[in-house]
Amino acid sequence: MRRKKQLQIGQSDFRNMMKANGYFVDKTLYIKELIDSGYHVLLMPRPRRFGKSLNLSMLKYYFDYQEKDTQALFESFKIWQEDEYYKQE
Repeated sequence: MRRKKQLQIGQSDFRNMMKANGYFVDKTLYIKELIDSGYHVLLMPRPRRFGKSLNLSMLKYYFDYQEKDTQALFESFKIWQEDEYYKQE
């Protein structure tokens, strides 16, 4: 039986949100955009409560190869369909 999706208000940790079966608007193609941009410095100004911390947490889990099982967090998202961008071990 699938667990019912939960609204995770104030959740800023990507892995915790995925484990709690929280609603998440798929922003994983933002990872592809960052990789392709070639920026040396990136400023991400956004209003309060706009998902800055959650996006940074998502990036952390995507790029952190020392964390175990973070690859599974991205399997249901669009970045996983991009062959050259999903994490290969």
